[in-house]
Amino acid sequence: MLFGVVSSNRGVASVIPMFNTRQLVAVFLAVLVLGSVAGVATAQQGPSAGGAVVIDEGETYTGDLEAVGGSVVIAGTVTGDVSVTAGSVVVTETGEIGGTLEGVAGSVTLEGAVGDDVSIAAGAILVRDTAVVGGEMEAAGGDVRIDGTIAGDVRVGAEELLVGPNADIGGALEYDAATATIDSDAAIVGGATRVNDIGFSGPTIFGAPFQDGGFEAPVIPQWVFAGYWLLANLVLGAIVVLVAPQFAQRVTGLGTKKAVRSGGTGLLLVVAVPIVLLLLLLTIIGIPLSFAGGVGFLLALWVASIYGALVLGTWLLSLADYANRWAALALGLFVLAVLDFVPLGGIVEFVVVLVGLGAFALAIRGESGDEGDDGVSATDEGPQEGTPMA
Repeated sequence: MLFGVVSSNRGVASVIPMFNTRQLVAVFLAVLVLGSVAGVATAQQGPSAGGAVVIDEGETYTGDLEAVGGSVVIAGTVTGDVSVTAGSVVVTETGEIGGTLEGVAGSVTLEGAVGDDVSIAAGAILVRDTAVVGGEMEAAGGDVRIDGTIAGDVRVGAEELLVGPNADIGGALEYDAATATIDSDAAIVGGATRVNDIGFSGPTIFGAPFQDGGFEAPVIPQWVFAGYWLLANLVLGAIVVLVAPQFAQRVTGLGTKKAVRSGGTGLLLVVAVPIVLLLLLLTIIGIPLSFAGGVGFLLALWVASIYGALVLGTWLLSLADYANRWAALALGLFVLAVLDFVPLGGIVEFVVVLVGLGAFALAIRGESGDEGDDGVSATDEGPQEGTPMA
């Protein structure tokens, strides 16, 4: 049978690219979405759910298995292909897959038999000496270790590759790795060749091929993405200002008059909240709270970026003694969009988000600016001499 148990995710990519604030939020959201549906298995015979997807020893699963979970363990037999997206994937010594194995995971351990090809991408990939692969193998990962039997060719893109003494490769080995160790006792019929920028089809995730530890997707000009994001932020900003104008006024007052305090509060939240969410994730009861809290925090970061843009635009317009909340919103968001194309612009964006997040949190606590009128001007008439701006 298929049943669910709780399992911790492990394994991360060895090379982590630098992201700007919006890309980091997008990646974090994708991880949370995957985690929130952890344990859902979909196959020809119907769905099953749980913290992990397990095929017990002695159990036979007929057909193809497509599984998403915190962990996927195959100790029995799957007659068809297996496609997985999980924190960890293990095919035990008693596990047997009749078709292909394809997946993206934090870690993959192969101890049993796969009748056809293997195509996997993971932070850590281990093919033990008991493993038998009837076809070819393609692997992209941070740490790849091969010590089993593979009938066909092997292609590896990794940070570190280790081919053990029990490895028996019936074809050729092509690899692109920062460091590679091939034991002299390893049997490689077609020989081993180091190549640069190795490419292969690899597994698919979200409909896109996973190659060399990254996604191969259609190239979209950065200005298109920036324009789309600017439009989305303008819509959200208009909603924020129209639905809660007095609250927006208080947040903007805090951001402009208590910028250092707001930024410090925002930095504390950015550090503390993820730690709390990870601690909750370690407990069974806290897992749903962690996912819900993570999604809520991401939404808060997005709203905070809007308030941060409003604060930035307010400050810039105040230099010209101009007070208009809509102009401030548009100007702030436009400046943030332009910063995407400026070296070190991401640092400024990050500071703006911190100020917006901190001011947002302080406003929820009931704090306000030092002066009486600390927010967005109630009127939007244009230049107003001496009028505080938000």
